[in-house]
Amino acid sequence: MSSQQLPGGGMSNYSGYTKLCKGLAVVLAGGHIVVQIFPSAVSYLALIPAKTIPFAWNLVTAGYVEQSIPGVFISIIGLLFIGKLLEPIWGSREFLKFIFIVNFLTSVCVFVTAISLYYITTQESYLYIPISGFQGVLSGFLVGIKQIIPDQELSLLKIKAKWLPSIALLLSVVVSFFTTDSAAYLPTVIFGTYIGWIYLRYWQRKSETKLKGDPSDEFSFSTFFPEPLRPVIDPVATIFERLLCGRRSESSDETRGYTLGGSVLPSSDPIEASRRRERGARALEERLAAESLTAPGMTDETKRDATENV
Repeated sequence: MSSQQLPGGGMSNYSGYTKLCKGLAVVLAGGHIVVQIFPSAVSYLALIPAKTIPFAWNLVTAGYVEQSIPGVFISIIGLLFIGKLLEPIWGSREFLKFIFIVNFLTSVCVFVTAISLYYITTQESYLYIPISGFQGVLSGFLVGIKQIIPDQELSLLKIKAKWLPSIALLLSVVVSFFTTDSAAYLPTVIFGTYIGWIYLRYWQRKSETKLKGDPSDEFSFSTFFPEPLRPVIDPVATIFERLLCGRRSESSDETRGYTLGGSVLPSSDPIEASRRRERGARALEERLAAESLTAPGMTDETKRDATENV
């Protein structure tokens, strides 16, 4: 049976994952093996707020160290499958940049939160709990899926892709009520989602247009919440938006456009957002079509149904 090339440049099914994702998967597996063989390595690689100064490197290394077997499996599977969709659209350099920034800033936010909770509650447990794992970046990946293919329906879950980050957050919060180690993962999931949105909303640079961010209404902060809550969320989100991007948010409110070299490009944001979603849908459609060619027993009707949902 012949292999079919996918948008990521690899082969379909088992070999369709990009080299970058495979390399990062090896890093995650290696980090898990290291802390299993040398348990004391957790003190140097995981984020332990009391030791972050002088061990500042754990703000970077913590995100690539999974301490549990389920954690490393979920992280590797999530990285390979989601990266298979996002990397061909963003490009390898931008994909790696996203991972690094989201991982680092998530760790910084978790560190600041832990220190703040210590001073508020005087409980030393906030200072010495080892926090690590790739779940912050995975949460950011879900935001990327929300941006690129928001209306794509997931056949297994019967929900649209735009709700994936919100559902992941909700499940994490619910599970935290039944576990004793929620502090080790819940802040990472929350900040990973938020930092991922901040990056894609304000910082990501489009190589083909030299524009930054995605100020479209379909990607606003309130879209993470159900419709009835949005009138309450929008005013609060607007305050943070003005703090983050200053005058740009004011010009966006008036023209709904990007800025390039200080000049406003009216109506460019919906056009660029539409192009991005088209690229995402096209990449997904090509991947589904390529995989369907190698799937035995798949009928033409099944192939047509898979592509019609894109």
